[in-house]
Amino acid sequence: MSSALSPADRGTRIAVYSGTFDPLTLGHEDVVRRSAGLFDEVILAVAKAHHKKTRFSLQERMAMAAEATSGIGRIRVLPFEGLIMDFCREHGASAVVRGIRNITDFDYEAQMAAMNRKLYPAVETVFLLPQADLQCISSTLVREISMLGGDVSGMVSAPVARCLKTPVLQA
Repeated sequence: MSSALSPADRGTRIAVYSGTFDPLTLGHEDVVRRSAGLFDEVILAVAKAHHKKTRFSLQERMAMAAEATSGIGRIRVLPFEGLIMDFCREHGASAVVRGIRNITDFDYEAQMAAMNRKLYPAVETVFLLPQADLQCISSTLVREISMLGGDVSGMVSAPVARCLKTPVLQA
């Protein structure tokens, strides 16, 4: 494993907010913004997502996330694969931030938080609710609405909306 200092030894409160962010929604941005107010640094960890087909490449998702969060400050956008607890250890994170939109999200995320605690007890999981008007937004719905020609401008930031207007290349 990594020889990085434990979160308690670093003195800087670093949180990791991970996901595929395909694409990053206004709900995600709300969680990032609020996390930045709680921690010294937030790493937006964009998953390589080997387990599912994404609309955007890793590089595109990272670029969209970086542009959409550029005005927030104290945010780093990094790629990740593997176990999130290994990523946290490597980057000296003391917390994982998870956005919870509903009870279904909570049930899944609570189970993941318990397992992550077994893997690396030094890292806490912090659950944040997006603003009420953003809780219905999911990346899956945004992709589908966009693909069908619907208006997603109230669900994603302008940089993300521009990317969604780019036609999908068929293999």
